[in-house]
Amino acid sequence: MPSPNEFVLTLSCPDTKGIVYAVSGLLYQAGCNIVDSQQFGDVQSEGGTGLFFMRVHFEAPPHLAGPGTLEQLFTHVREQFRMDATFHALARRPRLMLMVSKHGHCLNDLLFRAHSGQLDADVAAIVSNHPDFAELAASYRIAFHHLPLAPGADAQAKRAQELQVQSLIEDARIDLVVLARYMQILSPEFCAYLRGRAINIHHSFLPSFKGAKPYYQAHDRGVKLIGATAHYVTADLDEGPIIEQDVERVDHSLGPDEITAVGRDVESVVLARAVRWHVQHRVLMNGHKTVVFA
Repeated sequence: MPSPNEFVLTLSCPDTKGIVYAVSGLLYQAGCNIVDSQQFGDVQSEGGTGLFFMRVHFEAPPHLAGPGTLEQLFTHVREQFRMDATFHALARRPRLMLMVSKHGHCLNDLLFRAHSGQLDADVAAIVSNHPDFAELAASYRIAFHHLPLAPGADAQAKRAQELQVQSLIEDARIDLVVLARYMQILSPEFCAYLRGRAINIHHSFLPSFKGAKPYYQAHDRGVKLIGATAHYVTADLDEGPIIEQDVERVDHSLGPDEITAVGRDVESVVLARAVRWHVQHRVLMNGHKTVVFA
């Protein structure tokens, strides 16, 4: 359990000389102890964005142990380097909302990791357009919200349901929404509302095998590698900034059900990694991609 004095500072700004010196020097002068520091410069001349990224884990003296105090202390450096900087109190556990449809492997995996202490976050709510996982939610004593959508629901009905979800997010003070195999396309308005705080998972076959039973399609084509991609949600379907990916090898001896099982295992692991890195404040947005201090 992190102490009330532990914080993570994440920042991005135009890359220039003196950033690390200014940040570490300020923290040192304030009496802070730097536990860990990572940085990355995305060199513009090599096709990068020209931005500098930094994550600093530190312990603050008691009189500074508050995000507001630290923010005020950091004002000059922030303005000097035109930084987008945020202080995160590690004693505050992020609150998650898990959204799911009818495939529960990712949901079950995340619930177990949170319950067993492998994920430093609290699952505050589960939302589904189907009632299937109400008992699973109850077994973990987590609020389950069944918000059905009729087959072929129009855009107006879907938007009304999204506004219900948005209300739940605000009421439950949700920090991160995880689409744990939630099989609905979100509206551009909802994607904008969730920018940078919603993660999705999908199999690695896109755009080759779309629609129902993609692993069966992969089996029919004799695919040898299957995998998964976890990314932030954007209005560009399944094309948001990538956080994590992984693959597993399969061969001709596996039937379509066995390949599906392998694929679901990969999806669960990849999504769990992405969620863990996000709640540990290790993922920084870099345009259409991410910097991950794993």
